[in-house]
Amino acid sequence: MDRELLTDFEMMILLALLRVGSEAYAVPIAREIERTAGRSVTLAAVYTALERLRSRGFLTTSVGEPTPERGGRAKRFYQATPKGVKAVRKTQRALIALWQGLPELDRSTT
Repeated sequence: MDRELLTDFEMMILLALLRVGSEAYAVPIAREIERTAGRSVTLAAVYTALERLRSRGFLTTSVGEPTPERGGRAKRFYQATPKGVKAVRKTQRALIALWQGLPELDRSTT
C-alpha cells in the first residue's frame, strides 16, 4: 500500500487543520471535524493521528506560550507541510477515481 495515501480519519485531520489555519491545535481540529463532518471524535484519537502524521512528515509542530487558561501549559500548534498537502491531493484523486462511473452513486438516480 502506498503510505502517501491517507486513511479517512487522517484526511479529516489534515483537512480540518487546513481549515482552522494558524491556530490549529487538537481541540479546534476536533471541533472542526465535528462541525463540518458531523463525526464525533475523541481528543485521544486526534492526538494519536496528529503524532502519526507528524512522524510521516505530513505536518510540523510548534509550541505556543503558556496560558493561564491551561494551567500554565502551552498549546502545541500544527501546520501541514507541502508533503502533507500533496498527500491530501493524492488521496483526493484516488477517491475521485474510485467514485467515478458507479451508477449506484450517480446523483441523478437518487
